[in-house]
Amino acid sequence: MPIDHATHDQLERSLDELDLNAYVRPREQYYPSPDSWPDQILYFLMLDRFSNGKERGTFADANGAVRDAYLSNDGARVAGGETPLFDRARDAYRADRATWASAGGEWCGGTLNGLRTKLGYLKRLGVTAVWASPVFKQVQQTFDVARAASSPTNSYHGYGIQNFLDVDPAFGTRQDLKVLVAEAHRLGIYVILDIILNHAGDVFQYDPDRYRFRKDNSPLGTNARGEPILDARWDGRPYRVLNYRDASGAATLPFGRLDLNTHGNAWPNDAIWPAELQAAGTFSGQGRITDWDSNEAEYLDGDFESLKDINHGYHDLDGEGKKDIGRFHPSPAFMHLCNIYKFWIAFADIDGYRVDTVKHMEPGATRLFASAIHEFAQRVGKERFFLLGEITGGRTPAFETLQLTGLDAALGIDDVADKLEYLPKGYRDAEAYFNLFRNSWEVGKDSHVWLGQHLVTMFDDHDKVGRPKRRFAGDKDNRGYEFLIPALALNLTTLGVPCLYYGTEQGFDGDGDNDRFLRECMFGGAFGSLQSTGRHFFNEQHEVYKTVAGITDLVKRRIELRRGRQYLRQISATGDAFSFPHMIGGQMRAVVPWSRLFDDRELVLAINTDADNALAVWVTIDDSLHRTGDRLTCIYATDPALVGGTVNVEARNGKTVRITVPAKGFVVYE
Repeated sequence: MPIDHATHDQLERSLDELDLNAYVRPREQYYPSPDSWPDQILYFLMLDRFSNGKERGTFADANGAVRDAYLSNDGARVAGGETPLFDRARDAYRADRATWASAGGEWCGGTLNGLRTKLGYLKRLGVTAVWASPVFKQVQQTFDVARAASSPTNSYHGYGIQNFLDVDPAFGTRQDLKVLVAEAHRLGIYVILDIILNHAGDVFQYDPDRYRFRKDNSPLGTNARGEPILDARWDGRPYRVLNYRDASGAATLPFGRLDLNTHGNAWPNDAIWPAELQAAGTFSGQGRITDWDSNEAEYLDGDFESLKDINHGYHDLDGEGKKDIGRFHPSPAFMHLCNIYKFWIAFADIDGYRVDTVKHMEPGATRLFASAIHEFAQRVGKERFFLLGEITGGRTPAFETLQLTGLDAALGIDDVADKLEYLPKGYRDAEAYFNLFRNSWEVGKDSHVWLGQHLVTMFDDHDKVGRPKRRFAGDKDNRGYEFLIPALALNLTTLGVPCLYYGTEQGFDGDGDNDRFLRECMFGGAFGSLQSTGRHFFNEQHEVYKTVAGITDLVKRRIELRRGRQYLRQISATGDAFSFPHMIGGQMRAVVPWSRLFDDRELVLAINTDADNALAVWVTIDDSLHRTGDRLTCIYATDPALVGGTVNVEARNGKTVRITVPAKGFVVYE
């Protein structure tokens, strides 16, 4: 029978002990997939940084019942809780910067139950799918949170897995995950888990025999005997492995499947689990990557710093000596991982996976995983299980990867994030962003919206690879907070599957030289946003939260904003010469309008990249759908006084309307 208990001693130690079929329930007991993932609004959160469930002034359920002391779902406020709400005038920038920043590098205390208590907050924001950072048991994070904080691997982020069949105890238990997903489904929210196939945590120690210095020639120091500490970095040759690490980090266990009669204390905190992954052939064993882009062999087989690369298998070669994507031979370790992630679908009713570091995986492995997971998900009634791949780089290789592998959507395309961030601030031409979605023929698709259906769009995220380590609102030089609303409007109402990053809706302004500054705590703790401590940020009266909730409500009600074609529109200040908005002298202070058309309906939308002045311009609209003298009505505006107002359709440049967009604002007309 399936094991649903919380204690480690009651969990499966091997896949042989796990009867996957025993976890599979009848199809009707699983939550079905959505009709369309482009209809959804995603929200990505770092679990350790989101909620510990102790915030004061949270909410009860739809019936007014408080089933848990700090449960927050559908309605009335409840008393209780320990952490008060953040007040900017009282609390901002009060913490000592160095102490506060140091806390951001450690475990902070967010949990699965904490996330469960904030599902109502997310539902009222308009979120329909929660994407959570990895929940699985981490290397050396096996005791309480305070002990975990001293770990040298410090993997609060969840990407250093030690047991792929368990939840990290700092986050909760497997049962906590199941309850969270069930509650999310009750509220109509899908759950996407961040998963890792490419690597495990730092579960073993190399015994390197070369490279006394790092690539930058900085010394590595010496060991206890005064001998140089050698650097195991990739050069195409495997390294010897000393041993598996125990829970203290010491390399004390044989490198191979452990005999629990001899090493019974290795369960559950030492080496790697389930036991099938302990086979030495699980790992590539070629040392850490130093060339992340140009050498495919290195970025496919090398380690992510201390995280150990998993050997997925190999491709046969075609007649030209190239990898044959259709002839991939998976390793036993890779097939074990496929079965592990089938288990989590069966056990917890998960709706999708975000697959980490797809660039660093063999394409045949990604394709096999996508096929295996989609088939299993269909078996349990999830016909459109969502597989979102982190595919860094440009648009063309990303969509080639989608076509080859069968993943459903791409994330991490650098030019999308760049233009989403800088267009609203007036530092990218409007055409540069909108043209990203125009060239469906480049990937052999006839649809006007194919690219948008297979692309997740966001501008804030947890690492901002290739961009400054700061949130959108942390860009003080370019008045980031002031342009946050037009940026969110652009993200939520243009093509793509929109994704919000936690804290953006509360104006988080992290800025620094490290990923930690992008990962402040919503629940406060020692690392709250705006350099604060001990104050939470679940403020549903915040101006950005309320604006986002209004826009997401409009998106849900109007199919044009979810599935419509998209066209950047020309503007004119005088009503004579029309052109697309563009930068002049290195910046653009202008109205940026676009249309979303679905069947015979057109919505006209616009943002203003001028933070100081409302701007009135003529905007071109579809000539065939409108007649001179018709009127368009404002159905949404960041200035409520504009809502309900009408504008005349005029015969200029085909057909046009003259609209006014508030400073740093957003409007929608129909």
